[in-house]
Amino acid sequence: MTGPLGGHLVTVVGVGADGVLAAGCEALVREADVLMGGRRHLDLVPEVEGQERRPWPTPLAPSLPGLLEELRGRRVVALASGDPMVSGIGTTLVRALGTEAVRVVPAVSSVALARARMRWSDEESVVVTLVGRHEARVLREVAPGRRILALTSGSETPAIVGELLSETGHPDAVITLLGDLGSAAESRSVKTAQEWAQVAAADVPSLHVLAIEFPEDAGTRRASWVAGLPDDAFENDGQLTKRDLRASALARLSPAPGQHLWDVGAGAGSVGIEWMRAHPSCRTTAVEADPERAARVSRNAVRLGVPDLRVVEGRAPDALAGLDAPDAIFIGGGATRPGVLAACLAALRPGGRLVVHGVTLETESLIAEAYRTHGGELTRLAVESTHPVGTFTGWTPLRTVTQWSLYV
Repeated sequence: MTGPLGGHLVTVVGVGADGVLAAGCEALVREADVLMGGRRHLDLVPEVEGQERRPWPTPLAPSLPGLLEELRGRRVVALASGDPMVSGIGTTLVRALGTEAVRVVPAVSSVALARARMRWSDEESVVVTLVGRHEARVLREVAPGRRILALTSGSETPAIVGELLSETGHPDAVITLLGDLGSAAESRSVKTAQEWAQVAAADVPSLHVLAIEFPEDAGTRRASWVAGLPDDAFENDGQLTKRDLRASALARLSPAPGQHLWDVGAGAGSVGIEWMRAHPSCRTTAVEADPERAARVSRNAVRLGVPDLRVVEGRAPDALAGLDAPDAIFIGGGATRPGVLAACLAALRPGGRLVVHGVTLETESLIAEAYRTHGGELTRLAVESTHPVGTFTGWTPLRTVTQWSLYV
């Protein structure tokens, strides 16, 4: 869709908390037929006689296409905080209308202001958006000395983040709340995670960025994005792909940014969780028939910083119908159920990867036949670990696992 403004249907203009528009945009905003934005943004800009002002509709995303079609042929400008492409309306508009229909003119972003106030460089810090997202996303980034800028959308967020960090062993993480950045009311408050957990939402400015810093001696168990977290990092009832076997499976599943995994017969969800920890844009759908285990997968995902993991409670192959196509599939349980393996092979995208683990003769027979038919790699994995034997120490073997992996 195109319109009269330089071939664009909508021009999105960044505005600071002090009402200062992106450079050179004063005339653009003043001459617009329709000015759109949040009520706070619209109040920052002087009214123009004859100009129509439209606050964003609720709910926003479903209403946008019809609203903008209604405004076709008029000069439409939308106001947004700072950089509209940093967790802002610019991203929403581009997704709804396409890149050719949207022009974006950014102002200084809250991220740039927060880094300047904290004296944190871009290469020494990471940005995590909690705008419309679960606060546990912060937990994926925990590491000794790590610096995180968390973009938030509510006054209750500092207490939630503080509680999450305290519960996962980081009560001493230092959180600096930077309120109303760039405005005359700009504020700064520094507390530990444990202290923020007790702060009421009423005492927090609604517009803020959280700067989170971990001490150099912070616990490292959840810091690694390499496959193979300790088994006790996962709540489980014994149905868990053990650490060394999990690392082997994930090496063959090959997580890549933006890709989607089916974790079929998820158990504790360990494979799907570590897939998502590999990169923030990785996605997992965990399929688990047992209701208690399905709930446990969700709890583990939150505690380990990937709360967006999707859990489907049901039994494969029926539960696989209608799911987004996967780039990779792990079958940790239920491979011998009629139709499961065939459904998974049929669902894989081109270039997809499949890994199946078996500990029974029946599953071994199934994947041996699949190997003869489709090729791939067939591996037997035997792991032993030390345990006390009286006053001595001896080796205790885990069950040997047969692993079939296939690249399509």
